[in-house]
Amino acid sequence: MTTPLAHASTSFGTRLSNWLAAFRPAPVVVNAQERLRAVVGAVIGVLFAAALSRVMADSSPGMPWLVAPIGASAVLVFGVPASPLAQPWAVVGGNTLSALVGIACANWIGDPALAGAVAVSLAIGLMFSMRCLHPPGGAMALIAVLTHATAFHWALFPALANSALLVVAGIVYNSATGRRYPHVQVAPRAPDDEAVKSRFSSADIDVVLSRYNQVLDISRDDLEKILQETEMEAYRRQLGEIRCADIMSRDLISVEFGTSLQDAWALLRKHGVKALPVVDKLRRIVGIITVADFMRHAKVDVHESFGEKLREFVKRSTTMHSDKPEVVGQIMTRQVRVASADRHVVELMPLFSEGGHHHIPIIGEKNKLVGIITQSDFVKALHRRVQP
Repeated sequence: MTTPLAHASTSFGTRLSNWLAAFRPAPVVVNAQERLRAVVGAVIGVLFAAALSRVMADSSPGMPWLVAPIGASAVLVFGVPASPLAQPWAVVGGNTLSALVGIACANWIGDPALAGAVAVSLAIGLMFSMRCLHPPGGAMALIAVLTHATAFHWALFPALANSALLVVAGIVYNSATGRRYPHVQVAPRAPDDEAVKSRFSSADIDVVLSRYNQVLDISRDDLEKILQETEMEAYRRQLGEIRCADIMSRDLISVEFGTSLQDAWALLRKHGVKALPVVDKLRRIVGIITVADFMRHAKVDVHESFGEKLREFVKRSTTMHSDKPEVVGQIMTRQVRVASADRHVVELMPLFSEGGHHHIPIIGEKNKLVGIITQSDFVKALHRRVQP
């Protein structure tokens, strides 16, 4: 029997263990190539900023030409260029504004300890307000106090000059080595046909971030992309390696551009399907015709009876010229969402569940139509997969 004292002791031990575990550093998940890229970038960036700043300082002997916080800025610009804290405005604005705060405190507060503490705290507040939070900014404010930099031009040179030159080097180097910089922080909203890639929306992320109420060292668009890819990876793990070719219907019923509407409608009714792929002579898909296409063009939603209007619409014209559509190509949907035969079935899940698609034509070599997957095919495949 467990005593309350033993339970309390175990609970305390568990809490202590969990607390101590928080001090353990996280594993570095980037490979050696990315680490080398960051190391070389820091050398180039700091050397570029230092060399040009020293040239600019030659006209004013005794003036400092490089400040230590630039080293910390280089870690962000080249080590984590996607971070919101490493973006150009964060580097330039954060360092420069913090330098101004440090200079003001050095002038107005006599005690260096108090001046340093006030400078760092005010710099953080100002960077928050100006949307340029940059950790080295706190060091910039502090070094201005400790070196007793009382001249406000110190914020322009070396603080602003060093920061701007480092950013220029960061833009060139990161872009040349395959890293977006500047990195988009507020991604444009995806079009409706792209917004179905996940079960959560951009608005959901905004709500959660506002509730989280902490600064994240990752851009919002990167966070959304990581969440989407994580969800897709979980689907792949659960559904295995099922591909479109494994579940698609191969008994294809298709029509061509010039197939009459009457024949196409007869095929839909005979085979009990709701869509027919439209192919060319080489069986490459050029469109799809659905029951909805017939309904829309026949305007069956107004006054006359459904059957009467539809019969009149699909009936072949007996005259040489007709104002109404006569063949499939005149009413088919030309923008068709297709998938390759070797594509993972799980990638079609958002299209069926949220995208409003009921039929996905499957293409093979040379973009030829080889099959079609319907919602029924997809549900059957999932059902077989989860059976014990």
